[in-house]
Amino acid sequence: MSPVRDDFRRSQLAIGALFFVLGFQYATWVSRVPALKARLDLGEAQIGLLLMTCGIGAAVSFPLVAVLMRRFGSRLLSVLSALALGVVLLALSVVPNYPVTLLVLFFDGVAVGCLNVAMNAQGAALEARFERTTMSRLHATFSAGSLLAALLASGVNAFTGTLAVHFGLAAVLLAALVAVARPGLLDDGPREPAAETEKKERRGFALPAAATLWMGLAMVFGTVTEGAMNDWSALYLKDVVDAGAGLAPLGIAVVSVMMVLARIFADGWRTRFGDGLIVRVGSLLAGLGLALALLVGGVVPTLLGFACVGLGVAAVTPCVYVAAARQGADALSLVAAMGTTGLLAGPAVIGFIAGATSLVWGMAAVAASAAVVSLCATRISWPAATRDAPAAPEPVLTPDAT
Repeated sequence: MSPVRDDFRRSQLAIGALFFVLGFQYATWVSRVPALKARLDLGEAQIGLLLMTCGIGAAVSFPLVAVLMRRFGSRLLSVLSALALGVVLLALSVVPNYPVTLLVLFFDGVAVGCLNVAMNAQGAALEARFERTTMSRLHATFSAGSLLAALLASGVNAFTGTLAVHFGLAAVLLAALVAVARPGLLDDGPREPAAETEKKERRGFALPAAATLWMGLAMVFGTVTEGAMNDWSALYLKDVVDAGAGLAPLGIAVVSVMMVLARIFADGWRTRFGDGLIVRVGSLLAGLGLALALLVGGVVPTLLGFACVGLGVAAVTPCVYVAAARQGADALSLVAAMGTTGLLAGPAVIGFIAGATSLVWGMAAVAASAAVVSLCATRISWPAATRDAPAAPEPVLTPDAT
C-alpha cells in the first residue's frame, strides 16, 4: 500500500468512527426510553416532547455551529461534541426529574448538531484532499453504530435493567473510540482569524446564497422522505395493504437494508457517474417507485416500492453534504439544520395529511417529496465525476473552499 493510500484509509476509519459514534449514542438512549418512562413516571405526550426536544436542539444549533466551526475547525469541534454525547448518556442515567431530562436532551440535540456538521465537513475534506469518494460509506457506518447499540442494549438488559450501568458502559466505549480516532482526523484548525470571526458575528445574520437554499431544500425533502418511511411504512402495510402483523415491520426493514447496501456501493457510482446524476436519478426512482406501489397495491408491490425509496434516497444526504461543504462552514451548518428540520417535521406533516385525507395520500406526499429532491438537484452545482481523473496531487485540506 502506498503512503497516500495508507493516509486515506487511516483518516477514513477515523472519520467513520465519528459517524459510528453518532448512530451508537442516539440508538443507545432511544432504546432505553421505556426505562426512562417508567423511572420518571411519564405519559405518552411527555415522551413525545422528550423526543421533539432533542430534534429542536439540533435544529436551532445552526448559529452556534457556524461560529464554532469558524473558530475551532471541524477536527476539534467533532472531538468535543462526540465527547459531549458521552456526557449526555451519563447525565441521563442520573436525571432526577422531567424538566432536567428535557434540558439534558436539548443539550444532546445541540451536540448532535455540532457533530453532524463537523463530521460531514471532515468527510467532505477527505474527499477533496484525496480526490476519492467516500461519504456514502461514512454515512453507512451511522447505521452500523445504531445496530451495535441495539445489540448492546439487549445484552446489558439481559443482565441488569440499571440505566447507570448501560449508559456508563456506552459512555466509556464512546470515549475510547474518540480517543483512538482523534489522531486520524484531518487537521483543519480554525477556518479564519478570530478578528474576522468577530467581524462576521457583529454583522449579524446574512441571507444565504441561492445555491445554499437549493441544497437546503433538497436536504429537507430528502430527510422528509427518509423520516416518513421510517415512521409510517409499517402502519401503511398494516392498515392500507392489510399485511399481517408479522409482515408489517418489514417495511422499515426493507428501506433500512436497501439504504445500507446502497450506501456501501454508492461511492463507486458517484465516482463513475457524478453526484448530480446519482441524486437526480435516485430521488426520481424513489418517487416513481413509491407512486407505482401506491397505485398497484398489494404487499409485494408495496415492499418493492419501499425498496426503491431506500435505494433511491440513500445517496442524497451524503452528496448534498459534500456539495454544501464546498460552499463553506456556514452553508454546511445551514443545510444540516434544514435537514434536521425535515427529519423532525416531515413525519408529523405526513400525519396531518393522512388525518385530513387518508394514509394513501400521506404516502403520496412522500413520493412527491422525493420527486422535489430531483428537481432541486438540477439547480445545484455538483462535483464532477472523477472516473477519468488524473492521479491526485499532493493533498491540501480545503473543506471550506468557496
